[in-house]
Amino acid sequence: MIQSRFFIVCLFVVLMFAMAASVAWGVARAILDRPAQATETQYYYIAPGNGLLRASYVAEQQGLVAADWHFRLAARLLGMERRLQAGEYELAAGIKLTEVFSKIGSGDRYMRRLVVPEGRSVAEVEAILEASFGLDMTGYTRPPEGSLLPDTYFYERGDSAKNLIGRMQAALWAEVDRLWPDRDNALPIQSPDEAIILASIVEKETAVASERPLVAAVFVNRLKRGMRLQSDPTVIYGITNGEILDRPILRSDLSEVTPYNTYRVGGLPPTPIANPGKASIEAVLKPADVSYLYFVADGSGGHAFANTLQEHNRNVARWRQIEAKSRR
Repeated sequence: MIQSRFFIVCLFVVLMFAMAASVAWGVARAILDRPAQATETQYYYIAPGNGLLRASYVAEQQGLVAADWHFRLAARLLGMERRLQAGEYELAAGIKLTEVFSKIGSGDRYMRRLVVPEGRSVAEVEAILEASFGLDMTGYTRPPEGSLLPDTYFYERGDSAKNLIGRMQAALWAEVDRLWPDRDNALPIQSPDEAIILASIVEKETAVASERPLVAAVFVNRLKRGMRLQSDPTVIYGITNGEILDRPILRSDLSEVTPYNTYRVGGLPPTPIANPGKASIEAVLKPADVSYLYFVADGSGGHAFANTLQEHNRNVARWRQIEAKSRR
């Protein structure tokens, strides 16, 4: 009789444990499969050095889980307690915790996008970096003008702006190294550094892709003849050092003496005036086979080119008429 009662008690205990385990697993399964509380895409960040407690707190604050212990429980059930990879993760609205930990476990981190447009100065690129979320500006110093390749770059939250600048510089020289051997042999340019200086001027003179080889040809032809480049963007750079000029260029600016005033100084300016793109570098190294020496805006967003000063003066008169009409 005693053995029978003992068996019944043991059976009851086993059943209770089984029921408790079943309930616990049901709760755990519900937590693992429950959609995130957030109703929109979240960018969940595990900072370097953060452990499970901090990661759980952030998950609750961002609405990924209803309570931080849900996140900790899921991590333990999935064997992720010590496998949390630092980084930022893009999590869709309603994502399940199992999917969250799948992303974290595989290191499927979110890459942020930074666009450096052609023709921006290093001062302007610096402003882009400072406005880019998640970039660490520690140790950053402004790089030399014209040392960056404009392009689209991807980075992770917490990445160093200094390292990103290094990537931009490496990309520029990789492009120059690729193009330099196939350059026109008759160029009045002695080094890749000079090519970048001239390419920066071409970049600032026109935004029309088809015109870059023509603009480059004008400057190459002028250099060959010992003529001054007479480029307005170089004058502006001498005034602002790469910052935005918040007024139109004045006639008096053209007579101001700076190392960048190519109306007053012969040859190339001492440094680039912006960061040129690939197309402008290629245009300088392989300019169009034309004899143009002059160009001026034509009112359509492009330029009118001329071989002689007489022809150029007619183009300038035409442009001034267009300007006068636009002011009426």
